[in-house]
Amino acid sequence: MSTLSIVLLVILAVLIIVIAVLYFLGKKAQKKQAEQQEQMEAAKQTVSMLIIDKKRMKIKDSGLPQMVIDQTPKLMRGSKLPIVKAKIGPQIMSLVCDEKIFDKVPVKKEVKASVSGIYILDVKGLRGNKQAEPPKKQGVFKRAWAMAKEKAGVKPVK
Repeated sequence: MSTLSIVLLVILAVLIIVIAVLYFLGKKAQKKQAEQQEQMEAAKQTVSMLIIDKKRMKIKDSGLPQMVIDQTPKLMRGSKLPIVKAKIGPQIMSLVCDEKIFDKVPVKKEVKASVSGIYILDVKGLRGNKQAEPPKKQGVFKRAWAMAKEKAGVKPVK
């Protein structure tokens, strides 16, 4: 066998081993996440709160308790988390929001939220109408197409 074929076989064997290891680690992490989700669902409470502000910010700048910051892994401290500042009863708290619902959380509105510890799992509107979502930005091609239609005298399609 030539040297090239031996090198390719070794690389192929290493890749197969790496893929197998990642597969088993992924399954383990998925099980762990499912257990954590079950625990959060079991401990959730429905709370009425006034949302003051929401931002994506680093955990050390978020205003969370020092104990929470100390417990987070070192690598995670630099990443940005969805943080919601809310007034729950007479107390103003910083809470971590679920990434899936962060965009749906209305600012300066009173809502009912499912909270587990300092983590917001779900938000439902309580008072007032739903906040209108800002229109999505159009791409360059769509803007140019709309301008061309407008100059041609064709009514824009809505």
